[in-house]
Amino acid sequence: MNENLMLVLALTAGLLLGAIFFGGLWWTVRKGMSYKQPALIFFGSMLLRTGVVVAGFYLVSDGHWRRLLACLLGFVIARFIVTRLFGPPLQHIDAPAQEASHAP
Repeated sequence: MNENLMLVLALTAGLLLGAIFFGGLWWTVRKGMSYKQPALIFFGSMLLRTGVVVAGFYLVSDGHWRRLLACLLGFVIARFIVTRLFGPPLQHIDAPAQEASHAP
C-alpha cells in the first residue's frame, strides 16, 4: 500500500485513539465522584485507557517510526478537539475562595 496512505490512516487512528482516551478521561472526571469508591474507578479508567492507547500505537506503527509519529500527531490533535468540544472544567461552587497569602 502507498506509504502516504498509511500515514493518513495512522493519523486517523491516532485521532480515534485520542478521542477514546480523552473522552474517557472526561467521562471519568464527570462521573467518577458519584461512585462509592472513586479511587478504584479513576485507577481502573486510567489502566483501561492507557492499555487501549498503547496497544493501538503498537498495532498502528507496525515497526515503522513514521506511522508511530503520525499516530501520535493525531492523538495530540484529538486532545485539542476534545478540549474544544467539551470546554473547560466547571468551577465548583462549594470550593473555598482563594485567599491572599501573607508573610508571617
